Amino acid sequence: MKAPLLDLEPIHTPIRDELRQAVLTVLDSNHYIGGPELENFEREISAYCGVKHAAGVSSGTDALLISLMALNIGPGDEVIVPSYTFFSTAGSVSRLGAKPIFCDINPITYNIDMEKASKLISSRTKAIIPVHLFGQTVAMPEIIQISQDNGLHVVEDAAQAVGAKYKNQMAGSIGTFGCLSFFPSKNLGGIGDGGLVMTNDGNLYELLLSLRQHGATQRYYHSRIGGNFRMDAIQAAALRIKLHHLDEWTKIRRANAAYYLDRLKDLEIQGYIQLPVEVPENFHVYNQFVIRAVNRDALQQYMGDHGIGTAIYYPLPLHLQECFKESGLKRGDLPESEKAAEQTLALPIFPGLTNEQMNIVVETMRRFYASV
Repeated sequence: MKAPLLDLEPIHTPIRDELRQAVLTVLDSNHYIGGPELENFEREISAYCGVKHAAGVSSGTDALLISLMALNIGPGDEVIVPSYTFFSTAGSVSRLGAKPIFCDINPITYNIDMEKASKLISSRTKAIIPVHLFGQTVAMPEIIQISQDNGLHVVEDAAQAVGAKYKNQMAGSIGTFGCLSFFPSKNLGGIGDGGLVMTNDGNLYELLLSLRQHGATQRYYHSRIGGNFRMDAIQAAALRIKLHHLDEWTKIRRANAAYYLDRLKDLEIQGYIQLPVEVPENFHVYNQFVIRAVNRDALQQYMGDHGIGTAIYYPLPLHLQECFKESGLKRGDLPESEKAAEQTLALPIFPGLTNEQMNIVVETMRRFYASV
């Protein structure tokens, strides 16, 4: 493609030798699950994110699941989640027999609308999962205040937001737990799947370590029911290498975003698109560069026909998914989530994207709207 949505080759090529050596070191060690590579990565990522403890796990989804398990979330409990997000945010709640309570979003940031969330709290509410969507943090002071006023836990879904900040606080470092994903498309992506749970609570950290090992604190002795949520040593080794480059890649993502914000502002002024907004006091890391677009589906088709990769995150909000029909919500109940699903489109933003490619993206969009 002229400009793919994501191309890992220009990200990996400069560090290929480092990655190969890291993998070979693990192979030579014969220590493939957990071990020194994971322990070192956990120390390094916790220092980077400004938290006391970090536990590597098997995926971002399992990071959410094990966090909720540690909080003893289960049948009869409710957890407030945004409807406009990736499936695992709510799916993890349902897997434990609890009920996800879907909340609408702020139309500017696409993050959960805290004023609306506060009205959803009931005697059964045990936690809230704010999602730092597309790389920009939720208004965490509001979340923390509401949680403290109502005795709720906060599980930050920072899967798309490693390195993002509210003032000087990193995404994932503020709530009871913070969850990261290392799926390859993430800003800090592994060479397979992986995730992480962060916390400042030492007791909860020890509980996480037990839960990720089938609830054992001593081999073959189980005080609780956990799961196999362990991270592979090869993933930890690769992530250690990539963590050293994360700030550089974030800088490039932000520069790419600035390019689009400058070059596409004429289309916004004309009313064809709405560009993303970086909220004051936030540090946006642009896991995705998401616009709203008039004639979104036709634009996506046109872009694809001209060799430009785009994606729709997300085409159907969670409250309208078949598997969540018991929520009782119908089309029209969460209008901002539904509008976002109908209007948003992600453009290429990855490190390694060239100015020439971004210019092709811009000019192709201009040709499309000149023809409508």
